[in-house]
Amino acid sequence: MALTREFRETVMEMAKADPEYRRALIDEAVENFLEGDFETGKHLLRDYLNATESFPELAESVHKDVKSLRRMVGSKGNPRAENLFEIIKFCRAREGMSQAA
Repeated sequence: MALTREFRETVMEMAKADPEYRRALIDEAVENFLEGDFETGKHLLRDYLNATESFPELAESVHKDVKSLRRMVGSKGNPRAENLFEIIKFCRAREGMSQAA
């Protein structure tokens, strides 16, 4: 089932306004990856990165092109584990989350 534009906008607004919600997006993405649901995990990371408008900052941090990063977390993306962990590490650091979970 496709998400409505209104729902996506609501998610983005919540993520922009609520640090707890942003941290929950990251934690949920990691949980989904660990459970083998890579599509949902990538979607949650993409939501986080879009809501925080941090793709350019991530690109600079990991020395990758913004377009490449967007493709990695896109529906057809297939990021290498190393890239995926760099993205997660960046998101967690940006939110001040402990690296040891």
